[in-house]
Amino acid sequence: MAHQILFLALGCLVSLTGIACSHHEPQFKSGRTTIVHLFEWKWSDIAEECETFLGPYGYGGVQISPPNENGIIWEPFWKTVIHRPWFERYQPVSYKLVTRSGNEDDLRDMVKRCNNAGVRIYVDAVINHMTGHIGAGQGTAGSSFDPGVPRYD
Repeated sequence: MAHQILFLALGCLVSLTGIACSHHEPQFKSGRTTIVHLFEWKWSDIAEECETFLGPYGYGGVQISPPNENGIIWEPFWKTVIHRPWFERYQPVSYKLVTRSGNEDDLRDMVKRCNNAGVRIYVDAVINHMTGHIGAGQGTAGSSFDPGVPRYD
C-alpha cells in the first residue's frame, strides 16, 4: 500500500513538473518576459503598437481577440443605443479571418510587423464551437447562419 501511494505521488510530481516547465517557455524573444492583452484592438493598431511601444519597451507578446468570423449581435442593451458587445467575438460562424479588427491581410501584416519588432502574437482561438443563442443572422465576413437549421455544406 505504501508503494502504491509513493508511486501515485511520484506520478503526480512528474506530471506537474511537465506542466510547470511548459509554462516557463512562452517562446518569447530572448530577454523578454511580459505579455499584454489587446482585446478588441484593430490589427493595424496592434501592429503600430508593437513597432512604437511594445517592441522598444521589451514586451514579449500580445494576446489578440479571436480572429475568425463571428456572428454580429445587434442588441439594444440600454434601450437607447444599438450596441455590439465584446462577447460577439465568441459566437463563431466560420474560420474566415474577418472581424471588426480587420481582415486576413491585416492580420498577416500585424503578425509580421509585431514579429519584426520582437513581439510574438498569441491568438485567443475559438475552435470547435458554433454560435447558438443569437438566432439567425450574418457574420462579420458576410456569411449567413441559422443555428436552428443544421447545415454541413
